[in-house]
Amino acid sequence: MKFKVHFRFILILICVGFLFGCASPGKQRKDIDQTVERIIQQKQLEALGKQEPFTIENPEDALRRILLQDQNLPYSDPSSLGTQNLDPIPHWPKDDYLKATETITRVSDLPFDLNKLKLEDVLQIAAKNSRQYQSQKEAVYRSALRLDLARDQFRNTFSGMMDGTLSANLNGDETVSGIETSTIGGLSRRFMNGMTLTTRIGLDLVRMLNPIDDSSRALFADASISIPLLRGSGKHIVAEPLTQAERDAVYAIYNFERYKKTFAVNIASNYLYTLQQIDRIDNAINNYNGLITSTRWMRRMGDAGKQDPVAVDQSIQQELSARNGWISAQIGYERQLDSFKVQLGIAPDSQVDLDREELKRLTQSTTTILEKSSATEVEVNVPPADAPIELAPPSRENIGPFEIKEAEALRLAFENRLDLRVAQGEVYDAQRKVVVAADALRAELSLLGSTNVGEGRSLGSSTQPNNYDLNFQKGRYNALLSLDLPLERTAEIASYRESIIALESAVRALQELEDSIKLDVRNRLRELQEARESLVIQAQAVRLADRRVKGANLSLQAGRVTIRDLLESQRDLLASQNSLTSAMVNYRVAELDLQLDLGVLEVNEIGLWKEFSPEGEKQ
Repeated sequence: MKFKVHFRFILILICVGFLFGCASPGKQRKDIDQTVERIIQQKQLEALGKQEPFTIENPEDALRRILLQDQNLPYSDPSSLGTQNLDPIPHWPKDDYLKATETITRVSDLPFDLNKLKLEDVLQIAAKNSRQYQSQKEAVYRSALRLDLARDQFRNTFSGMMDGTLSANLNGDETVSGIETSTIGGLSRRFMNGMTLTTRIGLDLVRMLNPIDDSSRALFADASISIPLLRGSGKHIVAEPLTQAERDAVYAIYNFERYKKTFAVNIASNYLYTLQQIDRIDNAINNYNGLITSTRWMRRMGDAGKQDPVAVDQSIQQELSARNGWISAQIGYERQLDSFKVQLGIAPDSQVDLDREELKRLTQSTTTILEKSSATEVEVNVPPADAPIELAPPSRENIGPFEIKEAEALRLAFENRLDLRVAQGEVYDAQRKVVVAADALRAELSLLGSTNVGEGRSLGSSTQPNNYDLNFQKGRYNALLSLDLPLERTAEIASYRESIIALESAVRALQELEDSIKLDVRNRLRELQEARESLVIQAQAVRLADRRVKGANLSLQAGRVTIRDLLESQRDLLASQNSLTSAMVNYRVAELDLQLDLGVLEVNEIGLWKEFSPEGEKQ
């Protein structure tokens, strides 16, 4: 009976220890998510001076899943819909990760019109659904995890162990059996100066079951301490891994913030390029309609014997060519739109379209430039053909708002480029690595100490008359001073030399990035100037081509020109219209690229941007 009672006691002890010592995977996941969130907010404030929500989107919350299900689009596997559609595999932990979440399930519940997506819509869609964007956010999360792990090296670390042993020896004349129960709690701590402290306290309970009924207990404790006095001492050496982890978390915030800006400009640029394809379709339609009208007139005149059949065939041929151009423009738009959908993180067969009026709103700055340029055009007397020619250089009159002085642009870039801050920080990191490597060349002098108080119990000592208690006057104390002379430091010398090389490499990387920033800014300013000049020229070309088409139509009906003159003027009108739209888009994209290169574009947590106000910056 005693055997059964104590056996049950052991089982209860094991179960209680298991229940109180182990948290569920779901609980652990939520706890670490909260820890990481606090770290990220702390580093956001440190790096950017502001805090904003930071979440990693689940695949089932993506717009892609909504479109696949609502529009009955094909997919290959349930995993295409997200993790909540996965079947748990054998031994999957009891976690709520695969449970359905409260998400939008119908297209009609979306806060935007899929058939008229504006720029602000696609920016938010991309920030929530782009797989590359989520990967960048996961990189920030991982840096926060690594920082928490580095901080853990300098926290109080508690340990607890409970065990029970039931033994029976049947070799002798009498069966000797008993139970040993041991409970040990410990605390260890590493300090910033390199000192390491470890302590333990334990309780042993021993009870003999046969041949006698006797029991005893014992308390025991021990502690050890290690203090480096030369090599490896000092906060700047001991806490270097933590220091680097702290800085790496800041770098991750910088890199993600830079990525957000780059990503937003890339989305906006491709949005504009896709809208440009729509404008090409409109221009192709107008050209096709004009050629249909001209061909009808030519065929009627040919049937009446008033036009040469060769001219009629020439007009029909151009009509066919216009139809081919119209079809090609449609296919080009569909191809561009599908690629853009994939960039947004949705399936290419999703039924979405862009707001065709958005191109006019996005090119407002170019419209202003055109209006100013048109207002300043004046009629001049045409000089004689043999008069000296003076080529007028590009003017800075009627410049756009972002065409600022080069010196001011470089100042803004140096102040705001986050990747430049990272490169500057990496130089400082490399300097610290040299200090750490130099410290490893020193002699190692360590002070060690330990103490043991009390004793443990076993079945062999259970019949002793006294229990063991903690008595520090009877404890055992030891101290040791250890010196390791720097007689062999080959590996450390090599590491020290490598750290200096790494420092020099980091300096060169900073120099290269700085020169690259200068080059990018100078080129962006040139691109703005070139796009503005092209914009003005193409606007003049459109007005001239339109005037030629109208004049050629009237002259053809009056019999003063041939059909070839009309066809050439219509072809030139189509080309100049497409070129004008291209110039408008290029100028707008150059404005966005310049803001990106200057680091002045702000993008919030949902992907929307706030553009820089360059008032007072331009020349």
